[in-house]
Amino acid sequence: MEPLSWFEIITRVLIQFMPVWVSLISLFTLSFVYKRRLGLYGKLFDSTIGMIGFALVMFWVFTGIFGAFDLIITHDPLSQVSSMKNKPPGTAIMGVEDGQYPYYLFGGDNLARDVFSRMVKGAWVVVQIAPLATVFAFMVGITLGLPAGYYGGRLDTFLSFLANLILAFPVILLFYLLVTPEIVDTGIPNYMAMVLFIFPIIFVGVLLNSRYRTQPKVRTPLLIGVLGVMGWLYLSLISQPGTALTVLPDAVDLFNLQGGILVVFVSVVFVNSPTVFRIVRGLAMDIKTRDYVAAAQTRGERPWYIMLWEILPNARGPLIVDFCLRIGYTTILLGTLGFFGLGLPPESPDWGTTINDGRRLLQIYLHPAMVPAFALLSMVLGLNLLADGLREESLRD
Repeated sequence: MEPLSWFEIITRVLIQFMPVWVSLISLFTLSFVYKRRLGLYGKLFDSTIGMIGFALVMFWVFTGIFGAFDLIITHDPLSQVSSMKNKPPGTAIMGVEDGQYPYYLFGGDNLARDVFSRMVKGAWVVVQIAPLATVFAFMVGITLGLPAGYYGGRLDTFLSFLANLILAFPVILLFYLLVTPEIVDTGIPNYMAMVLFIFPIIFVGVLLNSRYRTQPKVRTPLLIGVLGVMGWLYLSLISQPGTALTVLPDAVDLFNLQGGILVVFVSVVFVNSPTVFRIVRGLAMDIKTRDYVAAAQTRGERPWYIMLWEILPNARGPLIVDFCLRIGYTTILLGTLGFFGLGLPPESPDWGTTINDGRRLLQIYLHPAMVPAFALLSMVLGLNLLADGLREESLRD
């Protein structure tokens, strides 16, 4: 078979992404119809920059989700076809088998793997790790930043010192140390996971207790149910079979994270948490002087109620913007780790690893490195544009 022309390649790629286009059209249609009822999210669709950023982000989110179910990829991202080593985009596979896609749409890499399929699977790696790790970092930062900013004094001094101590260390070097095999073998990342992953439980527990403190008949069963489920998830996250942290039997262990993914996840949370802490602390110090906080204090509301239900909601604008930017920052960190071959398994299709695999022959073959690099660029660009759009709308709110 003859190789595909660029027009044919683009056409076939657009067809492969059909589930993504359908999902994007459906999402935007529903969002436009109901945008006046959707608060800040709905106002995002009044900003051109915000819509462009949101479209780019959701494109890769849907790509990752559908790619996880093999609805977009054309080949197994780990399979090798010896005749396709470093082949250019649109090259036909010799001796194609029944049911096998006949082309490598974006060409083959130096191990004869399909670059297109690896790009799609790499999106799923980002979608799995970056948003969830950022959520955990925010839980840590908010849980510690609110009391530091509200109470001040020695608590603020101590927590600020710890945050500054971590931030004073070069981020890339700190990240590098946390994921090196020698540090991993000591079990330090696993014990860090035990500490960091408990903060969402503390946050949700305090949030519900402060909200329903005067309604014990509602509060008690709600806390038991919610914290019970979160505790189960927590134990499943930190439980590592075959190690000292095997805290759950396989029968009730909901999932087992690969060691590399757990280390990367913990490292991202640890590195991002101090910055979130400083932002939340600064916002709390500013907002606690407002009249509505003084009114809540006059009513006799307890400190945690004031922090979580008076201060935190009024800090949502800057925090949402920083959340989007921090996901982009985390995406870059994941790419950096993959590029240096740290954390994730060597055969992982994440974008950083794929760029590193392709850079060795970059002067001869551009496509193995350029495709994942463009994917990484567009994802981070989308998050930055989305943050800009949210910033504009939050200032008008």
